[in-house]
Amino acid sequence: MYFRILEDEATGLMSYLLADLDAGEAVVIDLRMPDVHLVEAMLAEHRLRLRAILVTHRHGGALADDPSLTDALHAPVLLGNRLADGALIDFGSEHVRVLVTAGHTDHCRSFLWRDRLFCGGLLSADACPHTPTVQQPKAMWDSVMHKVFTLPPETLLFSAHAGTAGAVSNVMTQRRRHPWLGARSRDEFLSLVSNSAFESSHP
Repeated sequence: MYFRILEDEATGLMSYLLADLDAGEAVVIDLRMPDVHLVEAMLAEHRLRLRAILVTHRHGGALADDPSLTDALHAPVLLGNRLADGALIDFGSEHVRVLVTAGHTDHCRSFLWRDRLFCGGLLSADACPHTPTVQQPKAMWDSVMHKVFTLPPETLLFSAHAGTAGAVSNVMTQRRRHPWLGARSRDEFLSLVSNSAFESSHP
């Protein structure tokens, strides 16, 4: 197993490389264009073949979903609306499982690998520099409560954006402390999101 975190300190954007070293295969999640050469170097160093470039969400080109990545890294770019809930993406003897987690944007997907969930902007919408508000609040509530918070409490949560609270948490912590979702009712959550959207549109 090989796992690397790539962070752009200037923007807080995060990318993740997962690999099966024995099989020589890997996937990368939320790859940014500036990291392409670094990823190429890591793949070459460990003699890895990239199976797929996975994208948790997209908006305004903030995350790398450029089809030219397919040519640069010889791997398909898999976007949310092309990935069904429960689908498995294999790399060597490893796999990630797709969870449909709509809410932050229309076609959000999260990727479950072992004890780690890569959830994009789902739980860090307020830290997302391009879409700081929730596009589908009701869907987000359902996604978090029924897809994320039902995972084992020790499951690690990796965001696509490193906010003030960092990019890594776990299910138990988010259940208790998330400012919008921790220990709140559905109506309280919807009210908070509505007020946040109003404030962001009226500086």
